[in-house]
Amino acid sequence: MSLSAAGPGGHVQAAHRPVLALADDLSGAAETAVALRSPARILLGPVAVPVTSAPGESLVLDLDSRQLPGAEAARAVRDVTHTAPAQTVLFKKVDSLLRGNLAAEAAAYAHGGRGVVIATALPAARRTVRGGVVRLDGVPLHETDAWRAEARPAPPSVAASLGDLPSAPVPLTDVRGAPGALREALRACFAQGRHPVCDAETETDLDAITAAALELGPGIRLLGTGGLAGALGRLLGTPAENALVPGEAVRPLLIVVGTAEPSARGQVAHLLADGAHQVTHSTHELLHSPRRLAPPVTAVTVVRVTGTADPSLARRLVAALADTVADAAHDCDLVLTGGETARRVLDVLRVTDLRPVGQIHHGAVLSRTPDGRSVVTRPGSYGEADSLRRIVRALRPAPVRHVPTDPTGAAP
Repeated sequence: MSLSAAGPGGHVQAAHRPVLALADDLSGAAETAVALRSPARILLGPVAVPVTSAPGESLVLDLDSRQLPGAEAARAVRDVTHTAPAQTVLFKKVDSLLRGNLAAEAAAYAHGGRGVVIATALPAARRTVRGGVVRLDGVPLHETDAWRAEARPAPPSVAASLGDLPSAPVPLTDVRGAPGALREALRACFAQGRHPVCDAETETDLDAITAAALELGPGIRLLGTGGLAGALGRLLGTPAENALVPGEAVRPLLIVVGTAEPSARGQVAHLLADGAHQVTHSTHELLHSPRRLAPPVTAVTVVRVTGTADPSLARRLVAALADTVADAAHDCDLVLTGGETARRVLDVLRVTDLRPVGQIHHGAVLSRTPDGRSVVTRPGSYGEADSLRRIVRALRPAPVRHVPTDPTGAAP
């Protein structure tokens, strides 16, 4: 299986207006970096400010703020945006399900700018916005179970998720209106002291929103999902050229599935059918009597968490999982599902920056570490049933040798 290549350079317009993107977790940062279609670097914060980039290079910062208290998350955003050069295009990546410290971070992000254009649709994942409401396959977010692992209910609208940030709706009729009409609709919102929340259902809608925002000049900031980052990349970046073919594998492949999404079990089942070795850890074990995973001796090892835990323990649980796999992960290529899982594992490995290479499927981003290892990150809620199989086959085209599954992690 081949990978779609990240663009090798930026459009001349991008060279004059470099992109600085902020994300609240690592999988979102990687998704953004590859969507920008230009040479990019992902920095795992905290980072020294002001942040500077090489000519023609986009910078994407993982602020690791998804689970922080709101005030700390806001401070992390404000520290970076306060020092950004005037001509920089600022982009704030948000979760397409509106999770995290959205209200606190959006308020901090808006501070010091002329205005923020907000578009949270993600058409590639069938997540749209109509009437200011996020819809999953047409069903309003707050009527789904997408927030089942959260400690609070899903917001009924994008505006509600923004807290006290003043906003105004921009309906599809304006987004799809005559040339120049959308730009003037955005300008009118700013004149009223409000930040436009744009409806969108397609990538064409997001392209129109991005173009109109940039036409308004420096000081206008963009806030949205990887879908909006993709629109920014299509406008300022360079289209992908040749497909990338992974090199010959010289390391074991360790897959760490830290997501609580129900789809994870089926995705892992596909790997086991292909001969992968599975190691399971219960939530109770991770929290109370964790055991270290020995370095893998098989071609592909998948580590999965079983059982349930209180959402308030999620950060502690993921940290324990990262510690558990730390010894084994040092000499492996990695597949990490869930932004929090990815960040904690790379933290224990002391990886502080990544170079995005390409995308295996939407949201499954292949990056390289400074020492040349492959790391695939993917949001926990993304991917069809064959997602992990597709990732493994992209990284390891040769068939996996079948080995018995040993839930203790001991060598067979």
